[in-house]
Amino acid sequence: MRYLTFALTKGRLAEKTLSMFEKIGITCDEMRDKDSRKLIFVNEDLKVRFFLAKGPDVPTYVEYGAADIGVVGKDTILEEGRKLYEVMDLGFGKCRMCVCGPESAKSLLNSNQLIRVATKYPNIAKDYFYNKKHQTVEIIKLNGSIELAPIVGLSEVIVDIVETGSTLRENGLKVLEEVCPLSARMVVNQVSMKMEDERIRKLIEDLRKVI
Repeated sequence: MRYLTFALTKGRLAEKTLSMFEKIGITCDEMRDKDSRKLIFVNEDLKVRFFLAKGPDVPTYVEYGAADIGVVGKDTILEEGRKLYEVMDLGFGKCRMCVCGPESAKSLLNSNQLIRVATKYPNIAKDYFYNKKHQTVEIIKLNGSIELAPIVGLSEVIVDIVETGSTLRENGLKVLEEVCPLSARMVVNQVSMKMEDERIRKLIEDLRKVI
């Protein structure tokens, strides 16, 4: 039997995924060792392997078959646009992708004038404004502290992930529109889904019982 390889998103998503897998009997003690410097963790008995990757890289590993299965946020799936199967909403890591800005920017979202949108997620922003709202915007890609953009006048609004909204409120910003709900999803390589159909389907069925 070949190994079934999982790519997990580093951090909270990996922790929650492991806890969920443990409930259905898929354990990997090596991953629980905080001092381990290994890159790949193996359970020989179950013939499963795990590795940790940055969120945006997980769909890449899965599309190219370096991992059979990945666990990653819906935001990353939408932004990366990779060829893979999204098979399951794991129900944790819930948040929202939103258009945010000062109250004064709300009217700009319903006008035809060109506005600037700052975001870490240019593809999601482009799809929302161009295809859903049919509004022409200039999208500015940033890598961090997106909330800063409207405050310093770089953009009128931002598109970003919102969990509680406290960072927005502290900076005089608010959610103006919701783009889509987000959560952790399980994705599967298209070839693996055919080759390992039975094992993957059983995994999905078992997980559904503990969600």
